[in-house]
Amino acid sequence: MTNELSNVYIDEDGNLQFGDQYLEEIEQKQASGNLGKNTDSFEKLFTKFIESSQDLNKQNLKYIAEKFIIERFTSKNTNPSQWIDVFEKECLRFDITEDEKKIEILRLFMDKSCADWYSSMIIKLTLNSEWSIWKNKFCESFANQGWNQVTYASLFKYKDGSLVDYAIKKEKLLLDMRTSIGTGTLVDLIAAGLPGFVLDKINRQSMEDTVDLFNEVRKYEHLMNKNKNGVYTRYENQKIYNKIEERTACKICERLNKGIRYHPEAAC
Repeated sequence: MTNELSNVYIDEDGNLQFGDQYLEEIEQKQASGNLGKNTDSFEKLFTKFIESSQDLNKQNLKYIAEKFIIERFTSKNTNPSQWIDVFEKECLRFDITEDEKKIEILRLFMDKSCADWYSSMIIKLTLNSEWSIWKNKFCESFANQGWNQVTYASLFKYKDGSLVDYAIKKEKLLLDMRTSIGTGTLVDLIAAGLPGFVLDKINRQSMEDTVDLFNEVRKYEHLMNKNKNGVYTRYENQKIYNKIEERTACKICERLNKGIRYHPEAAC
């Protein structure tokens, strides 16, 4: 307080006064009390803000996860390394670069038994671990080291339905088996599983990409529809005829008193 203010508000004994009236310090205490109340209110508001921010962050992660172009991971997935690589690319696409957020959002893509694996990893590693550790554990836990995937993908053949659906499914199986597979090899393996009469109509030299093969087999979908509706090839008709003959008793054996035998008469 300056000398001028002291002369106005403080008397000779050091008491606060204004004119002929003494001033009390009640207002100062009230101000202190109000300050304390304001501080408590501010702390409560800040806490609510933090909580709402955390809730908003969780909502944002869920919203972002819905935009990921990736399927949920199941224990039946045959190539965990490829899946986790795609997951990382999707995280990068949405600017999710923090390890903790990657680990959090990974939970949203774990299905059934894989969700149990995630829960156990949370206990072992916690959310504060490095993403690289989580990635390594993921690949080690779900790695498929057998040959089942290879044999199934390589030997997968067309059975019924759409030719294009078969071709697309086999392409996915082969890429899941080995992402670095060459385009030419991919086309050959897909074509090898097509019905013979369809394969004979395709010019192998003009198939430079799987898209070319898909477009080509689409031309012969009507042939498969005819087979569905009961129009059989000569080979299929012959098989049916042979089966009918096998279920018919041989007349020659009956005349020769050899008993009732079921086989084509031509084989007697």
